[in-house]
Amino acid sequence: MRAEEPPEDSAQTDIPGESLDPESAPALPAASLASHALAALTSVREAARTVRPSAKIGTVADIWRLAWPVMLSQFLVNAVSIVDIAMVGRLGADSVAAVGYAAQFFFLAQSALISVGFACVALVAQSLGAGDRESARQATAASFCVSVLTALALTVPILAAPRTWLNLLSAEPHVIERTLPYLRLLLCSASLLGLSMVFDASLRADKNTTTPMLIALAVTLVKVALNILLIFGVAGFPRLELVGAGIATVVSQVVGVACYIFVARSRPASTIAVRRADLRPACTRVADVRRIALPGVLERVVLNFALLSYFAILGAYGTVAVAAYTVGVRVLSFSWIPGTGYAAAAATLVGQALGAGSPKRAERVGWSAAGLAVATAIPLGAACALGRFELAALFIDDAETIQTLGPFMLCVALAQPMLQLHFTLGGAHRGAGDTWTPMLAATLGNWVFRVPLAVLAGVVLHTELVWIWAALIVDHAARAVWLLWSFRRGGWKQRAARITSRQHPGSSAAR
Repeated sequence: MRAEEPPEDSAQTDIPGESLDPESAPALPAASLASHALAALTSVREAARTVRPSAKIGTVADIWRLAWPVMLSQFLVNAVSIVDIAMVGRLGADSVAAVGYAAQFFFLAQSALISVGFACVALVAQSLGAGDRESARQATAASFCVSVLTALALTVPILAAPRTWLNLLSAEPHVIERTLPYLRLLLCSASLLGLSMVFDASLRADKNTTTPMLIALAVTLVKVALNILLIFGVAGFPRLELVGAGIATVVSQVVGVACYIFVARSRPASTIAVRRADLRPACTRVADVRRIALPGVLERVVLNFALLSYFAILGAYGTVAVAAYTVGVRVLSFSWIPGTGYAAAAATLVGQALGAGSPKRAERVGWSAAGLAVATAIPLGAACALGRFELAALFIDDAETIQTLGPFMLCVALAQPMLQLHFTLGGAHRGAGDTWTPMLAATLGNWVFRVPLAVLAGVVLHTELVWIWAALIVDHAARAVWLLWSFRRGGWKQRAARITSRQHPGSSAAR
């Protein structure tokens, strides 16, 4: 039976325990104040509800209200990555290349953990949309279990034979020696990162994007401070170079998890405040998390193995090409931030709208977020393209690497509108619990276009490096077209209805 549409002015934002308006967040950048600030502002938010009508889910203001803290969090995450490269860049191209090789394996684990986070957002948001906070906590607990197991499954095989994996990427022997200790430290932090991602996802699904932003700021400050002390041996600390950067990463992840635990203990009504009573029912929810996360994990594995193949082709062009790619991705990652923020907002709002039985409102969210993402991408891409050499010079002082970076950054800048579009529409699909479609899009873009074109250019035709870079544009264009077609077709609505009917048989979305 077709789900009945609730009235457009229904109080969809008045979900019990809804997070605070991010614009009301305290300006003090101390993560230790996050939970106190949230608690203190609850009464202010409740008072505001009595004097103004509830906003309609899906407006540009709703999307922006949820997106901007995510964007700032992503800015901080990328700032840490840039700081790493800026500092390691002073150690030479070999060290930068070592970071690049290690990052490929870490990104594999990170990407799979992101997929578990997407599953958590979908399940928690739909539970909240159906008014079931207990189910939301159980979904969070199940996501913790799946996240830790996923991290171990991906990192243990790499840690068992890291030299073998680096040889497969055509790394030069002296670069491998620099990479090994840094790689081990990065992979040891993966389980901690997985826990943080689930905390983050559960809070975002409850429309609380401010707390993760504050915690990201605390993690950034710790990471940058330890980088300065340990990479260069400042203030009496030993000069550890890449090993110091790895230690800083592990310690900063510990700080992040500790901050989330503090918030959970201070906010017992939060979706991350998992109780002992939630653990046994959570065991039955593991299958739900796995079912939604598996296509996302496969998507990330497909994507990262494609990137590893792409990286191996780059390795044949020498260490400078690898160093250029490593720096370029981090510099231009700042222009991807809007798409990440809009995707997070779309996932939350789409999930809650579908859980409340309003597929039309969910569709409106997706199109609004996609329009915002493309409109933002154009000026950012243009700025990156016009200032590509100047940006590169800020992060590495090797002239040959800077010149190699120019064409790469231009290609990625040209791909920005398509990249932002598929980021955002991918988030909308995942909020509905449809993780298969983004996985198929990633497979299409990478294994039908990007890797074959790179092999053709680099291995068969032995072209100049710029043609390897150009394969990126085709990859992102293919993914954007696929997701546009899928979102317009609307199959994601039926997937969401099946998920809701299994978990909340009495909800309006299930009827």
